[in-house]
Amino acid sequence: MRYVTIKDIANALGISKSTVSRALSADSRNVSGETIRKVVETAEKMGYRKNEMAVNLRNRRAKTIGIVVPEAVTSFYLQFTATVQRILQPYGYRIILTLSDEDFLTERSNFEIFDSYRVDGILISSCHHRANLEFYNGFIRRCIPMVFFDRTVAGLECSSVRSDDYHSAFFLVEHLIYKGYRRILHLAGPDYIRNTSERLRAYRDVLKKHGIDYRPELVITAGVDEKDGAEAMHRILDSGVDCNAVFCFTELQALGAKKVLQERHIAIPADMAVACMSGTKLATLVHPGITAVEQPLDRMAEEAVRLLLAKIENPMAPSENVVLPADMVIRSSTEK
Repeated sequence: MRYVTIKDIANALGISKSTVSRALSADSRNVSGETIRKVVETAEKMGYRKNEMAVNLRNRRAKTIGIVVPEAVTSFYLQFTATVQRILQPYGYRIILTLSDEDFLTERSNFEIFDSYRVDGILISSCHHRANLEFYNGFIRRCIPMVFFDRTVAGLECSSVRSDDYHSAFFLVEHLIYKGYRRILHLAGPDYIRNTSERLRAYRDVLKKHGIDYRPELVITAGVDEKDGAEAMHRILDSGVDCNAVFCFTELQALGAKKVLQERHIAIPADMAVACMSGTKLATLVHPGITAVEQPLDRMAEEAVRLLLAKIENPMAPSENVVLPADMVIRSSTEK
C-alpha cells in the first residue's frame, strides 16, 4: 500500500503535475473550470489526500508540536495532552506525543524524533532535571521554542508552568496533623525530580510549625510508581518504625502503599491515613477514596500553549515561569 500522489493523478489524466497542483488549489486564473472539475473528481476516486507535511515544510513551518511525558499510567498527562490538542487545533497545529517512561535516554530519543520532524515547539515534563541539561540547552540555543510543565527544570532560558508544590504539600501534611496524625511517613520521590525537594521541604516545615520532631527514619525514597510505593511500605512495616499516616509523592505510590496496608490488615484511616500529591480520577476509584492534591491540568495546558505560541510567533518574547495554585480534595482515606 502507498499514498496517492499528484504524479499519479497527472499520469491518470495525461496532464502535467503543475496543472494538477494548480487545479487542486482551485487556481481558476491558470486552469480551466473543466480541468479543475476533472482533477478533483479523479483525486476523490483515487483517494488522494494533500500532503500537509510537504506543504508546511515548503512554508518552513511543520505546524507540529512535540510533547514529552514521563508516564501514561494515570490520566494526569493524558488529560493535559487532550487539552493541549483541543486548544491547538484551531491554530492548525498537530501534536506528536512521546513517552520517556521515566528514562532520560528514552527522553533524549524523543527529542531526536522531534528534530527529524522539524517540530515548531516542544512541551515537556522532564523525567530527570540534570541528565539532559545540555540536550535541552542545545535546542534552546537553536531557538526551538520549549516550555516545561509540571516537572520543570531550573536555570534554563525558557518558559515553564507548574503548580505550587511547596504550599500544596504543606497544607496536605497540615491536614493530616489537624486530623490527629502526628507520626507521618513521607514516601519521597527521586532526588533527580525537582518536585521532590519542594515537597520534602514543605513536609519538614509543617512539622516544625506544629512542634513535631523531624525523624529521618520516616522519610523513605520510594520512586514514583505503584511498585515503588508497595516496596517502600513493606520495608517500613517490616522495620517496625512507628507511624500512623503516609504522605506520598505520587498517586501511584499511594495506590501501591494502600494495597500493602490492606493486604496486611491495617485499617485505613483508623490505623493509617493515606494522602498523596498529583491526584487524578484513580484516587476516586478505590476504597477508601484517597485524599489528594489535584493540579489544575486544563489551566496548566492553557498556560503552556500560550507560552509556547508566544515563543513561536516571536522568538525574542520574554520567558515566563508560571506557578498555579492546586486544590486539596479530602476523601475518606484521612477521615477518622
